[in-house]
Amino acid sequence: MGFEGGPLLSLVIFLPLLGAVVVLFLPRGEGGLHKGTALVTSIVTFLFSIPLWLRFKPQVRGWQFEQKADWAPSLGFGYHIGLDGVALLLVMLTTLLGPIVVLSSWKYIQDRVKEYSIALLVLETAMIGTLAALDLVLFYVFWEAMLIPMYLLVGLWGSERRIYAAVKFFLFTFVGSVLMLVAIFWLWSDSSRAGGARTFDYVSIAQLSGALPLQAQRWLFWAFALAFAIKVPIWPLHTWLPDAHTEAPASGSILLAGVMLKMGTFGFIRYAMPLFPQAALDAAPVIGALGVTGIVYGSLMCMAQTDMKRLIAYSSVAHLGFVMLGLSALSPEAVNGAVLQMVNHGVSTGALFLLVGYLYERTHTRDLAAYGGLAKVTPALAAVFVVVTLSSIGLPGTNGFIGEFLILLGTFVAPMGTWSLPLLGSVSKGVLLSVIGSTGVILGAVYMLWLVQRVFFGPMRKAATHGLPDLSIREWLCVAPLLAAIIVIGAYPMPFLAASQIPANDLIARVRPRAALLPRPQGAQLMVPPGDAR
Repeated sequence: MGFEGGPLLSLVIFLPLLGAVVVLFLPRGEGGLHKGTALVTSIVTFLFSIPLWLRFKPQVRGWQFEQKADWAPSLGFGYHIGLDGVALLLVMLTTLLGPIVVLSSWKYIQDRVKEYSIALLVLETAMIGTLAALDLVLFYVFWEAMLIPMYLLVGLWGSERRIYAAVKFFLFTFVGSVLMLVAIFWLWSDSSRAGGARTFDYVSIAQLSGALPLQAQRWLFWAFALAFAIKVPIWPLHTWLPDAHTEAPASGSILLAGVMLKMGTFGFIRYAMPLFPQAALDAAPVIGALGVTGIVYGSLMCMAQTDMKRLIAYSSVAHLGFVMLGLSALSPEAVNGAVLQMVNHGVSTGALFLLVGYLYERTHTRDLAAYGGLAKVTPALAAVFVVVTLSSIGLPGTNGFIGEFLILLGTFVAPMGTWSLPLLGSVSKGVLLSVIGSTGVILGAVYMLWLVQRVFFGPMRKAATHGLPDLSIREWLCVAPLLAAIIVIGAYPMPFLAASQIPANDLIARVRPRAALLPRPQGAQLMVPPGDAR
């Protein structure tokens, strides 16, 4: 197998873990050396991930950079990894955020630096491995491995209520994962019904699970969906998120918002929906309604917050409600928009947590009542914050606009059936969900612009009266890649949409096989690649 295949992907997965082992054997007390090793490791991992993007062929259907080897063949599981376009986008986002997280916390983290560096690197390996796994046991191992370093990041380096937040985060996510594990065992047990050996291989199970009886599909779908819904998190399973974000250090919040929440939405795309297509199609209106509820609820909760990090945490509930709305619509426009919005949210919300971390390092408070007039003291920080805010609210020309526009457009034309409502009569589910979801765009502009006005403009308050320093060179190095991503994706999104187009169309064809035969509004076009007859 050539270097373009599995070995390259394996290298990207395990380089951070190798860096963690190196840090483990470094002498204690050498904080700069520990951080430096973590930074170099994360940069090298990003550099090795670039060939994945350059060599990826978006027009090719199936898994790329695939590697498969026996692990425990008698039990039916092996080492099987590979990427499609959706996983590739999230892997690139993960490796991009890795060096930013290490560099952003260079001055802030001074205690237990060795353990902190190890936790960051192990977490990066677990996240990339989760995205690349094509064996259900391997996936579950990486999925659970994410919990431990994030638990430590919140519990050891968080704020005053860090233990409460860490335990709540762990319990919520672990309980959902246990039900998913039971469902994985059931799939393994059932995989021998075609006459072969039992297996945990994703590709083999996917060929069998779609033919399961509807009742079995429903039980299995919701077992997987609960684990993923908690991770997203979907309303009303979101209550762990504001506490975890508020108490976590800035680096933990960046990785939690930037990548870990996307593991939930990715789980729906990779596992819950394609493995159990009939059940997913039945559940789509419910998921869409929960997504819209999260959009409105999260936006309204943002307006009631006095803590900056808590406000941005609730904004994640709203933004990821858009992603779930797009996935539930099961139209090419909406699913492609949802995948792009997963990346966009990682960039813009990760940048917001990064900037709030800079403010907290300078003022040691997140209370909005202490802020005001900072634009006069830190003009560069204010300018960057405004740009990221405009991205978060989806201003045309920024990355956030493309994803939200495609989601709302795709939901509006989605063949989801109708609801019979008082006064309104028979209403298209897609149209109604799209209209209600679009209020989140307006509410997002309200709470984010209100945040900018409170923090950076108006009379100078307590936080602005201490002669705060503006962005340093180190801090510019952290925010510059995120600003570049905001502008590049906003100006030229096609390479990113092209990467996810075939996986999105394949998902729709599996879950809604008759989608192309259903009536669509005049002028609506399917976003299919050349040569795809669907």
